[in-house]
Amino acid sequence: MMRTRPLKVALLGCGVVGSEVARIMTTHADDLAARVGAPVELAGVAVRRPSKVREGIDPALITTDATALVKRGDLDVVVEVIGGIEPARTLITTAFEHGASVVSANKALLAQDGAALHAAAEEHDKDLYYEAAVAGAIPLIRPLRESLAGDKVNRVLGIVNGTTNFILDKMDSTGAGYQEALDEATALGYAEADPTADVEGFDAAAKAAILAGIAFHTRVRLDDVYREGMTEVTAADFASAKEMGCTIKLLAICERSKDGASVTARVHPAMIPLTHPLASVRGAYNAVFVESDAAGQLMFYGPGAGGSPTASAVLGDLVAVCRNRLSNATGPGESAYAALPVSPMGEVVTRYHISLDVADKPGVLAQVATVFAEHGVSIDTVRQQGKDGEASLVVVTHRASDASLNGTVEALRKLDTVRGVASIMRVEGE
Repeated sequence: MMRTRPLKVALLGCGVVGSEVARIMTTHADDLAARVGAPVELAGVAVRRPSKVREGIDPALITTDATALVKRGDLDVVVEVIGGIEPARTLITTAFEHGASVVSANKALLAQDGAALHAAAEEHDKDLYYEAAVAGAIPLIRPLRESLAGDKVNRVLGIVNGTTNFILDKMDSTGAGYQEALDEATALGYAEADPTADVEGFDAAAKAAILAGIAFHTRVRLDDVYREGMTEVTAADFASAKEMGCTIKLLAICERSKDGASVTARVHPAMIPLTHPLASVRGAYNAVFVESDAAGQLMFYGPGAGGSPTASAVLGDLVAVCRNRLSNATGPGESAYAALPVSPMGEVVTRYHISLDVADKPGVLAQVATVFAEHGVSIDTVRQQGKDGEASLVVVTHRASDASLNGTVEALRKLDTVRGVASIMRVEGE
């Protein structure tokens, strides 16, 4: 039997995502009511520019006073899609204090202050849901928090930023340089006017922190995530990758150590074999691999950004939270009981592809090989090409720690026969 009194929802932000959330709430009102068990009413919308025309939204609902809106006391759910740290953090905690549960898409805030927000939600016996904070429409948070709650997750590996994947895919498929591919991404609306958050890996690092925390039941903050952008990736790197049967992706990688005593979280460009499913993820799409003891390998794939996909995730959370309100219950909160330490990047073990500019003369390869051996880094393959007294030397290692590889590179730079280190790239997905 459906309850007649509506559940009241306030919307903080009415940009690309917020306006789509409002539209779906209005046009699909009957379906949402049937799925929740009560009508779901948009009770207020906080914006910065009230004069802007917002089709389908009653102007009487618009306000610039977000604080007063969340303090009303009669709200059931506050949907936060304004982004950033403040005022979002204060508005969310204020919403809890005044009786509302929260649905958020704010990856930056959750990566930085997720523990405090979860604590505030628990203190006031309210829900904090944030499926839309990672990978857009792709159901990922809920499967990790609920579907795999009885399993042991060992690794999360994926492409979680559509802008960077579009750029790298364009470089791979057309041979374009980085700037050319970025310009096209900007023209098509895939990249912001200032793409720093995407191309330098900040966006993906925030998502990695959230995923690692949930997957390993451990608090992982943004500062714990190693981050390396993709602005230095070149067409030459892609040529080298193709020679190895690989392509290049900006990956978010969250791993449990082999002994289970620690975890790592990192974001960086990496070569992956063309046989790996992530290699075929094209355009602005996202895909994430989850590896666990019982379930094995699971792959989640779909559009990772945009108004409609992100709104889909927001609405899914909204329905779940509204159902909880009707049953006087709350869903899963923070699970950080494992409290595993987060290991530094220097302890991460992986394979490496190193391209060196060297003198084209006898004995160079032996010198280079000696340096690798002295630092305990085993060479898998080596390829040398030379012309007119100069040569390139491409070395692919077996698995080695980041610290040992860094020591190797420092020693290589001191050799008279090494003119420079053209590129270093990790090899993943094997």
